[in-house]
Amino acid sequence: MASFLSNLFSMFSGGKAASEAGPSGEPQLYGDCTIYAEPRKEGSQYRLAGRIEKKVGDEVLVRNFIRADLFSSSDDAIECTVRKAHQIIDQHGLSLFGDGEKIRQV
Repeated sequence: MASFLSNLFSMFSGGKAASEAGPSGEPQLYGDCTIYAEPRKEGSQYRLAGRIEKKVGDEVLVRNFIRADLFSSSDDAIECTVRKAHQIIDQHGLSLFGDGEKIRQV
């Protein structure tokens, strides 16, 4: 039960335990954003997760995202994470970073 609560807390706080860390691909540039694919290992599968960063002035704003999608291959998870990040950036447009929050879940 404690493990479940720890995982739940880390999902919403943006934190990640070392045992949950999955593979990550090279950062991808998309427009004025940088995408980091960071799938989370769950048993023998990988959950789609990543972050989108944008430099605004001297600050770097971060938008973390986690989705329900699971993949058996880390390469597939990375590929789909980058594709999902493109979709998030395209759908939200300027409002993705418009609130000025340093770190936020999307």
